[in-house]
Amino acid sequence: MTAPTRTTPDAPTRTARALSFLHRALIAELRVYSSIGRAIARRPAVPPGGTGIAYHQPVMTVLIIFIVLSALEIPILDLIVHPWPAVRIPILILGIWGLTWMIGLLCAMLMRPHAVGPDGVRIRSGLEVDVAVAWDDVASVAIAKRVDQPKRPRITSTEEGAEYAERMQDETNIEIELERPVSIRLPGLRPKGGRHEVTRIRLWADDPHAFLAAARPFLLASD
Repeated sequence: MTAPTRTTPDAPTRTARALSFLHRALIAELRVYSSIGRAIARRPAVPPGGTGIAYHQPVMTVLIIFIVLSALEIPILDLIVHPWPAVRIPILILGIWGLTWMIGLLCAMLMRPHAVGPDGVRIRSGLEVDVAVAWDDVASVAIAKRVDQPKRPRITSTEEGAEYAERMQDETNIEIELERPVSIRLPGLRPKGGRHEVTRIRLWADDPHAFLAAARPFLLASD
């Protein structure tokens, strides 16, 4: 007789995965348009009294190339399928949607930078990631460049506890040591997403010295 399958917290059901995917897709879609709106209004998501620190430099060239190719693809395909309206219209809609999505992703990276402000640090990446850490939970911030293996998980175990790394091209150059285990939430479900308790955070900043300079007054004030 076959034993019943048990569901563990690290193995979400198919229904939970489907709902999580739909929720993430909806959030990403909304942020595409809100990021374009922020770019038009020139209003980056940085709190009053805070500093935005960019992280897009390593992928900017590739992203722009994709946007240009997507823009060129639309008139080329439209010319090819022009005699067939039933084919032309759906392809034209998909092409415009895809180009808008790529532009929105670029705007999100520009308008949703890491933020260092009075309430703490917000670690961001693209359309989804937005992890907030209060200054009371931060022990130190330092420049520490590290290159990890490709496809290494965001959450890894160390001797001191779990570590969260928001890499750019497998690299980080800022290390935040925490006073105590802090609960953070990542997009999606466990084990890759969901809630995790971490004791260290690593991230990539285009200008790590600017990140450190922005954090120093708040660190001194919280001592």
